[in-house]
Amino acid sequence: MERSASRILTTHAGSLPRPAELIEANRVRLTGEAADAEAFPARLRDAVGDVVRRQVDLGIDVPNDGECGHAMTSSVNYGAWWTYVFERLGGVELAPVDPFAAPPRLSEPGRVVLTSWGDRRDWVRFAEAYQDPTSGITLGPRIEAFPVCRRPLTYTGQEAVARDIANVKAAMAATGATEGFLNAVAPGSCARFDNEYYGTDEEFLWAAADVMREEYQAIVDAGLILQLDDPCIAENWDQVNPEPSVEDYQRFTMVRVEALNHAIRGLPAERIRFHLCWGSWHGPHTTDIPMRDIVEVMLRVNAGGYLFEAGNVRHEHEWRVWHDVKLPDGKVVMPGVVSHATNLVEHPELVADRIGRFAEAVGRENVIASTDCGLGGRVHPQIAWAKLESLVRGAQIASRRLWT
Repeated sequence: MERSASRILTTHAGSLPRPAELIEANRVRLTGEAADAEAFPARLRDAVGDVVRRQVDLGIDVPNDGECGHAMTSSVNYGAWWTYVFERLGGVELAPVDPFAAPPRLSEPGRVVLTSWGDRRDWVRFAEAYQDPTSGITLGPRIEAFPVCRRPLTYTGQEAVARDIANVKAAMAATGATEGFLNAVAPGSCARFDNEYYGTDEEFLWAAADVMREEYQAIVDAGLILQLDDPCIAENWDQVNPEPSVEDYQRFTMVRVEALNHAIRGLPAERIRFHLCWGSWHGPHTTDIPMRDIVEVMLRVNAGGYLFEAGNVRHEHEWRVWHDVKLPDGKVVMPGVVSHATNLVEHPELVADRIGRFAEAVGRENVIASTDCGLGGRVHPQIAWAKLESLVRGAQIASRRLWT
């Protein structure tokens, strides 16, 4: 994993705008309508080539495929970081399940209860705003079918991950990019759907860790950086109603971290980065768990770098945590310094200020500038690319301040 040895490097959290043609092709493919199966791989390959070229042209140092290989079926889509894996798991069946209406279920007896998605404490507190289509709160289109695990989990995504690897490596070679990454969902977030086969949710979680390891290893073996997306580490907190103690939640969450570390055992930490967020939907987020209560849990993940939200107005102040928490030797932080949560494009001077705070706290060589979360599907494509441009310009300003 490259480090900011002589200037602040730049990257982002993963999802970038997809071309309308690719979104429509995925919609047709996934809904079973007539489609040209031979044309799709070429369309996807071209989209990856374009998105990598655009990142490199802007000055992004560590690009990816924009998650083009993770299918989006509409221009506003908050779930492609997760729903892509539905196609890559055996032992599951898609069913018309409404997770917003599901009854509460006990995830760790006597300690933590995950309620239905619609009973999140933030959504309950601001129910009128969430139900008002003119409020500006966007959850994206409702997913019509969720997987249900009814047989032993298996990994069936070998061709898909090989395709994603080949596409991004070809695009990197064409643009001269020396380091790139691919996103994959972590076990704790992967296993957030109905389980009718395994005896306990914890057994289901560890099964997900075992099968997803194949995807993780394929990405690392290909010479790419593996980014593990795991919003459940922080986001589950809001889905526990009533609010639990911090200690109980930390114990509950450490099981997810242990399963993840099991899945990446033996893989080099310096080839792995971990992304934590509080959920990318546009809402108040008043019930997010504070960073200070989850940062030590995050650092227990055996990764070389940590991405987290630090650019939106709910979490920007939490850079101060890093004056109290020691970043382990050899690790880097990749704080979000532009955000998916607003249409306002951050001024490069503000971006530089944000970078500078982290450089002061953990050392300039240990900071890589990133985004809060994926931009694709969360803000308009024009705005997404403008934010990445501002990210690069801000990093340039910060570099001049820090190295002169």
